[in-house]
Formats: sequence, C-alpha cells, structure tokens
Amino acid sequence: METEAIDKFITDLDLKKGTELFGSNGLVKLITKRLVERVLEAELEEHLGYPKGERGEEPRANPRNGTSPKRVKTDDGEIELQVPRDRNGTFEPQLVKKRQTRLDGFDDKVLSLYGRGMSTREIQGHLAELYGTEVSPDLISRVTDVVLEDIQTWRKRPLAAVWPIVYLDALVVRIRDGGTVRRKSVYLAIGVGLEGRKEVLGMWLEETEGARFWLKVITELKNRGVEDILIACVDGLKGFPEALESVFPMTTVQTCIVHMIRNSTRLISWKDRKQVARDLKPIYTAVDRDAAESALADFDKAWGKQYPAVTQSWRSSWERVVPFLDFPPDLRRILYTTNAIESFNARVRKLVNGKGHFPTDDAAFKLIYLAVVAAEKRWTRPPKGWSRALNQLAIHFEGRLPL
Repeated sequence: METEAIDKFITDLDLKKGTELFGSNGLVKLITKRLVERVLEAELEEHLGYPKGERGEEPRANPRNGTSPKRVKTDDGEIELQVPRDRNGTFEPQLVKKRQTRLDGFDDKVLSLYGRGMSTREIQGHLAELYGTEVSPDLISRVTDVVLEDIQTWRKRPLAAVWPIVYLDALVVRIRDGGTVRRKSVYLAIGVGLEGRKEVLGMWLEETEGARFWLKVITELKNRGVEDILIACVDGLKGFPEALESVFPMTTVQTCIVHMIRNSTRLISWKDRKQVARDLKPIYTAVDRDAAESALADFDKAWGKQYPAVTQSWRSSWERVVPFLDFPPDLRRILYTTNAIESFNARVRKLVNGKGHFPTDDAAFKLIYLAVVAAEKRWTRPPKGWSRALNQLAIHFEGRLPL
C-alpha cells in the first residue's frame, strides 16, 4: 500500500527534464517542507479537536490563528516552515518543537563529519557548499558537545566480570593548555570478551604515566565490575605490571612482541636492521621458553658486542616477553601483539594528525570517542581461531572462565 502511494505520488509530479532533485533548491527539500508542514497541521488538528476549515454553530473557544515562519536546518539544507498557531498559544508541536532549529538527522550528519576529523570551520564550509546551509562554528560546537554527556555515561558504564584478554596502549595528542600546546597521552583499554568481540573498556588522558596512574586505571576497571583479567597485553608501560598485580594478582602480563622488535631495531644502524630483525625471529617463534632462551643466546653471540643494548632490553623484560610461549599456536597469534589496539590507534592518529592540535581536553575526547563508536560497529566478529583459543584459555586458567 505504501509503495503504491509513493508510486502515485511520483507519477503525479510534473518532473520535467532538468528538474533538480537534491541540493538547496531541489525537489526533495520541497517535499520535506510540505511533509513537515502537513504533520504540524495534523498535530494542531488533534490538539484542537476539529479539522481545518470546519465551521461550528458557535465560535470555537480556541480557533486557529494563522501561521508563523520558522527556519530549520535539515540534511538537505535549510527550509522555511509555516508553523500553524492557535489563538490561546497552547499548541506545542512535537515534530518541530518550539525553539528547535534542527530536524532529526542534521546533528547526526554534523557528528559524522566531526568524527571524520573535520574541523568546525571545515564542517561549516562543507554544509554550505553541499546543502546551502549556513551554520556557525558555535552551533557545530554545541552539537558536538552533546557527545560529552554520552562520554561520561560511557566511561561509567558497568563492565563484564571476566575478560580473557585486555590490551592497553597509548597514543599521543597535542592539546592547548593555556598559551602552550602540550603533548598528552590518551590511554585506551580494549577488552576481548568471552564471545571474542572487542570492546573499548575505557579512555584516560594524562601527561605522564607511572604506577600511581595505572593503579587508578586498574582500580576504576575493578570498581566498574571487572573481577578477573586472564592476560593483559601491554607495550612495556611503566608501572603497569606492578599496579595490575596489586589489584588482579593472578593476571598474566604479556609484553607486545611487535613493540619489542620495533624498539630493538631503533638501536640498530640502517644497514643491519633487516638482518637483526631476521635473527630476532627465532626468539619469539620458539617452541617453548627454553628454546627461546637458547635463541636469545645465539643472537647475543652474533650481535651482542656490536649492539649490547638489544640483548639487554630483551633480558630485562624476559619474564614479560615469554608468557605467550606457554600457549598453543592459535592463542599465540592473538597474544603475539597489541595489533587489536594498534590498528584502532592508527585510524585515530590519522584523524588527530589532521587536527594539528586540540583546543581543549574535551575536544580530543569527543573525536576519539566518536572513533570508538565507529570502530565498535565494525568489531562484530571474533578473531580467527577464537573458539579454540578460548578452550585453551579455559584449560590453562582452570576454573577462572565462566563457561
């Protein structure tokens, strides 16, 4: 029935060649205007209790009182509506409420553009160019500020009791603080739940990290309902293992192998980097801890005199490097790296780099939160081999998974 009505409506339209459908003067915009005005008229009719044009034997107690113009912003540009009125002023429209200046959907479009890294000035120009809508930077800021309420709710939401794996990492942003632009770190925790689905558990902004900061982070996760973390994968974050073990003493801390390799090659001259990387591979692909230690000894014999700092960095972090070797290949691939969070950080860095710097901490939080929302919509499938990995975790951490 709805399809037939739409077909008839299109047939009745006198669409001449060259008729503009979209844009600031398009037919879609005109249809939106007429449709909204028709709904407003229906709302007034329900409020008054009689249809337009009906005459009663006695004067109506609250008759219609013409219309008043109202400009609202829509996804297709700005339109001017004729809003019907009643004499007593008791009519309260619901589709376009009093003092409402934007139809549903407009704010979502602004947030989508902001979430893609566009500045308020860029969004202003984009809307003006495509839709003929003049929007002030202040309005765009007010629209995006609505996200701050969502962020507060999101950061306080309760979490599941048990997380098989939690990845923690940080990305650096530049934020204006007074008259100076400072470098601050945004720390993110991404958990892998029992079903294998990734979820950003929290987001924190700090200038420096350390045991006290990480204790605050871990305590917050616990207060929000987390009772156990089986494995925490980190990028050698200072003070994190100690803080984690003070709150979750049974958690295994795994240093990201990719970060270990990356940090090692920074100490190597350019001409030797490829060979050093190849010679490091037997360490993290070893069948067990003993084989890995033997491979490290071989590496030290080959490169120890020329690059002693590399061997020293692996030995000093050894107990945080080798835990993943206790697990079968399916699980090793998942624990091998913090790529689950690194890939997300890479997307955010593209947005951040386009900004130059943020005017406030809140501005940084808004953009990264919108990136979180977009990422979680894509995180619908578990990692490859997750069911086997979960069974292996259940065996290794006997009694700790609610299966």
